[in-house]
Amino acid sequence: MTHWPITLADVRAAEERIRPHLAVTPLRNYPLLDQAIGHDIRVYVKHENHQPTCAFKVRNGLSALRALAPEALARGVVTASSGNHGQGVSWAATILGTRATVCVPVGNNPDKNAAMRALGAELIEHGPDYDSALAHAHELSESRGLTLIHATNNRHVVAGAATITLEIAEQMQAQGEPLDAMVIAVGGGSKSVGAMTVWRGLAPELGREVAVYGVQAEAAPTVHDSWHAGAPVERGTPRTFADGLATRACYEGTFSALRAGLRDFVKLSEADIADALRLGLATTHNLIEGASAATIAGVRALAPKLAGQRVGIIYSGGNIDEKTLRAVLCREI
Repeated sequence: MTHWPITLADVRAAEERIRPHLAVTPLRNYPLLDQAIGHDIRVYVKHENHQPTCAFKVRNGLSALRALAPEALARGVVTASSGNHGQGVSWAATILGTRATVCVPVGNNPDKNAAMRALGAELIEHGPDYDSALAHAHELSESRGLTLIHATNNRHVVAGAATITLEIAEQMQAQGEPLDAMVIAVGGGSKSVGAMTVWRGLAPELGREVAVYGVQAEAAPTVHDSWHAGAPVERGTPRTFADGLATRACYEGTFSALRAGLRDFVKLSEADIADALRLGLATTHNLIEGASAATIAGVRALAPKLAGQRVGIIYSGGNIDEKTLRAVLCREI
C-alpha cells in the first residue's frame, strides 16, 4: 500500500505558514533554452535560486519550524545537511528567535558552511557523508533535548517543498497555459512528492494530470536504483559534484510515494550535469548549482518523451562553490 505523507490541505497550510516571510518566486520561460532543448518543448523555470538563502529549502525549514509548539521552538532545533537544508533551517531559526545546530559531513562545501555560520548556526562536522552526519544529529537531539528537523522524513518539510508547485500551478493558470510535465532532481524526494501531491489534488479542477519525472546523478544513484528495483537499496558514499543529490539511502517518508507516482526516473552522468549547468548559465543567465542543472540535463535526456509539451523545472539552488564552478566552466568535469 502506498504511503502518501501529505495532502493538498497540508500544502495550503504550509503556504499560510511561510507566506508572511517569503515572497512568491519567479516562473520564467527562456526561448534560448527552449531552442537548445529542441523537440518543440517549452521549459518553464521556477527560480528558487532567488530565495533569501538562494535555495528552495528555506521553505522547508520555515514550514517545519513554524509548525513546532512554542516550547519546542524555544529549546532549539538540530538537523543534518550538505548545505541548503541547513541554511534554510538556520535562516528560519534566526527570524523566529531560536537556535539551530547543523551537522554536516567532513569536507562539506566550504561556502555553504560559511553561510550557515553567518546565519547563526552551530556547525558540527561529522562523518564522510550526509547519512553519517544525520546519525550524529539524532544523537544530539537525544542528548541536548533539541527537535530534529529531518530534511525529508518530516511532513511539514515535504509540505513546505510542495508550496513551490502550488505557486507554479497558480502562475501557469494566470498565463492560461497549464503544464504538461515536470522534471525534478531527486535527493531525499521532498520536491517530487510535494509536486505530485499538488498535481493529484488539483487534477479534478484542472481536468488533467501533470506527469512528474525524476532525475538523479549516476554518482549518487540510490533512489533511482531503488525505484527501478521496486524496493530500497543502499549504495556507497556519493561522489557527485551535485551535492544536493548526494544521499546514499532512501527515506521512508517519501520513497513509497516516489515509487507510485513518478512517471519515469533517469540517471545522468557528471558530464551531462556539468554541460547542463553551462547551458543554464548561457541561456538563462542565472548562477545555479549541480542539482538545479540536473533538471536541464533531465529534460534533455527525456526530450523524446516530452516533445511538444510545456515542462516545468526548478532551479532548486544557486549555492555552488567557486572551486566547483571553475571546474565546470573550464570543462574539467
